[in-house]
Amino acid sequence: MGTDAAGHVARSTIRPYSETLNVTRDSAPMRTFLRTADGVAIDSVYEPGGVVYDPGKVVYERTDEGSRNSSGNGIPDVSRGLVFVIAHGFTGDADRPHVRRVARVFARYGAVVTFSFRGHGRSGGRSTVGDREVLDLAAAVAWARELGHTRVVTVGFSMGGSVVLRHAALDGGGADAGGPDAGGVDAVVSVSAPARWFYRGTAPMRRLHWLVTRPSGRLVGRYGLRTHIHHRQWDPVPLSPVEAVPRIAPTPLLVVHGDQDAYFPLDHPRMLADAAGEHGELWVEHGMGHAENAAPEPLLRRIGDWAVARAG
Repeated sequence: MGTDAAGHVARSTIRPYSETLNVTRDSAPMRTFLRTADGVAIDSVYEPGGVVYDPGKVVYERTDEGSRNSSGNGIPDVSRGLVFVIAHGFTGDADRPHVRRVARVFARYGAVVTFSFRGHGRSGGRSTVGDREVLDLAAAVAWARELGHTRVVTVGFSMGGSVVLRHAALDGGGADAGGPDAGGVDAVVSVSAPARWFYRGTAPMRRLHWLVTRPSGRLVGRYGLRTHIHHRQWDPVPLSPVEAVPRIAPTPLLVVHGDQDAYFPLDHPRMLADAAGEHGELWVEHGMGHAENAAPEPLLRRIGDWAVARAG
């Protein structure tokens, strides 16, 4: 699926479709397409802190100068500072109810950027199931920085959880890459993520591998799950999450996993925590299942509190 050498991620640039650019007015949300470094259009939503986005009411519009603040950005000055960039799980998208629920909780703590990974929702391209999705996240993080936010926290779930780890390690979040001024992030939260690739030890993961690797499975993904999946295998195999984690330091890292996760058993988060060492924290949540659907609101509020404390 990938074409770049493992361990190298080209930085994404912001190139919205000029005919479909939306900009916030009076602290309203805005929605636009971002262009990744490899040319994929990524459907993205920005919500100033405390604003609840309604996908049925926000439309794409052209930017106008009257909507910009004194800094030239399309957001009010009061909304600048902390922003959460949320990376959904496989088959999710920015308009899914569970993604919107997560965004509503984090909007109490700061601004929120949600987006649909390639091949998901309204975004272009095809899903590479965690490989080139780092470019999608990089475009969303760069957008948040361009809008004036000085502190960026990435929060990923399942596939998105692996993406936030690799993005932080490869695209400016780690000690070797120059930190936030180089386009990185200030804290990373990975929820229900795998530690290693090609895991087939549970029935849900065996079904997922069928969905991704078989033509009939990809048809189910496209028409049943609204997810366009790339037919090519990874070449080269990207850096695994457990290999990425040591490169994130000294950026704060939180690993969250449910003890009832049907996809990835607890050896996955423990491997990630061991690889993180002192710069990472592990929360094993009693009774929690997998990813966004299973994350209760009290847990999301605790994550918000953690993010404010670590990224502040």
